[in-house]
Amino acid sequence: MQSVLVANPKGGSGKSTLATNLAGYFASSGRNVMLGDVDRQQSSLRWLQQRSTSLPRIQGWEVAAGEAAKPPKGTEVVILDSGAGLHGKKMATLVSRVERIIIPIQPSPFDMWASGEFFEQLLAEKAVRKNKVFMAVVGMRVDPRTRSARELERFLADHDVPVLSWLRDTQLYVQAAASGMTLFDLPASRTQKDRDAWQPILRWLGEPDEACWFDK
Repeated sequence: MQSVLVANPKGGSGKSTLATNLAGYFASSGRNVMLGDVDRQQSSLRWLQQRSTSLPRIQGWEVAAGEAAKPPKGTEVVILDSGAGLHGKKMATLVSRVERIIIPIQPSPFDMWASGEFFEQLLAEKAVRKNKVFMAVVGMRVDPRTRSARELERFLADHDVPVLSWLRDTQLYVQAAASGMTLFDLPASRTQKDRDAWQPILRWLGEPDEACWFDK
């Protein structure tokens, strides 16, 4: 079973966008997906309530951050959407449940300041130190050609955290989310540029090259 935690200590960093689209990809590729929401705002589960039954199924799972929990039998992929301010015992509990951690971050000084200490806390976790859990960053709402993107890249290099990809600021994510949809529920012909940006993320998660180009 694959398990991914989407985490960032700052609200509005793009956690739910990343988590729901990851769940959408795996569901569209035929996997039995469980989307767990550890955020008090329950953004991911609210999004799931808007999702049509005609779309590939994603099961919702409300997870209490400090409690042990197991996904239902038959689950193939677990995506956990964490809340803001994650730290301490709650963070350790969630890290112990997953194999991969993806940290969405936007190229602003506020996001970088909030993320620095969080990276250090994650890197100090036993599972991360022993290479049982791996972590990486996805730049959200970014144009990689800009100065702010280069500053973010330098900041991340100081913390030895790999950057998987840069996801651009596009209304496609907003429009899809309003209907409980994801990039992977939309026609490939309409989303080519953005699916290309997802390829390094999916590759890091063990998916084959061109995995996001199944017929749609």
